[in-house]
Amino acid sequence: MIIEVCSPTIRRREMDAVLTVLVEEKIGPGAQGERLIQAAKERLNFEYCLALRSPAIALSFALNLLGLEPGSGVALSALSPAYYLRVIEDAGFAAVFCDTRAACACVDGETVGAAVAEAEAGGTPVRALVLHHNLGFMPDMEGIAALGIPLIEDCSAAYMSGLGDKKAGSYGVFTVLGLEERDMLTSGGGALLYASGRRDAAVLRNAGPLPPEYGLPDMNAAMALVQFRETEKNLQRREKIAELYTRAALYQGRHKMFARPENFEYNNYAFTLVLETGMKEVTAYARRKEIAVESAFARTPAALGLAAQGKCPSACSISRRTALFPIYPRLGNTAASRVATLIQSLP
Repeated sequence: MIIEVCSPTIRRREMDAVLTVLVEEKIGPGAQGERLIQAAKERLNFEYCLALRSPAIALSFALNLLGLEPGSGVALSALSPAYYLRVIEDAGFAAVFCDTRAACACVDGETVGAAVAEAEAGGTPVRALVLHHNLGFMPDMEGIAALGIPLIEDCSAAYMSGLGDKKAGSYGVFTVLGLEERDMLTSGGGALLYASGRRDAAVLRNAGPLPPEYGLPDMNAAMALVQFRETEKNLQRREKIAELYTRAALYQGRHKMFARPENFEYNNYAFTLVLETGMKEVTAYARRKEIAVESAFARTPAALGLAAQGKCPSACSISRRTALFPIYPRLGNTAASRVATLIQSLP
């Protein structure tokens, strides 16, 4: 049986939580969403939060609440989720792609500043930055903050990652925490949109009450609530697997890992290697071992040809050479050992 790259964290407790909702015959937005918001508030320390049906809805809400002029530029990494581009353009704004650093796959103050300067020289004023923490990594937040651009932060992959004493999700005017199948919290769909500052929370509060069609269904909220409570257990499992893979990667030595700041606490959302050989060769080799390996950035503008390679050369190069290996809390010891053996023997 093949070991898949990603698998949602669904154990008996998640199943029981969903079953309880089904038995109560209340599957739309309701009490479970309210309980989820309270549990999230205790952990993330925000002022106000909306539980929404999808990250795309959350991002659309956040952009509109910034009160930007139509046609304004919205900066984003070329390695962001591709749906960002659709949301930004549907909202009437112009996407401004920023290149990333080869060493970490993150934007920084310099790459964002360069993209902003070029856009504004061409007549597009940049009025917001949507920051996705690629692979759960975090960039130099001080350099980005120094630009003075309103920030929408997406910590869907970086939940519980942190720089020093600040966690991902605590820097933005508004923050999106996705609950999709490939996010850190996998509840089958939905997102939390929250504000940490009082003034921004007041703006977010005034966006409600929402029609039920925008709200997070209780089935998804029930699963997410369990995973909030299981955070430490799941993080410990990810860390154990990551340590095993890191030893294997250091042993083979040919393919490289991304660099991390000294004060960075990683949630081990993903394990990736920047390949010296081609992606096809590695994925085919892994498939023969019955292990799935994917391109880590396949669903990004850079990989899909939506961001100009000439303007974002580093991001486009990274998108072609970064392999993603299986790592998730439900991955057993035997399967993890098989993946580590694969990493150690990569061509």
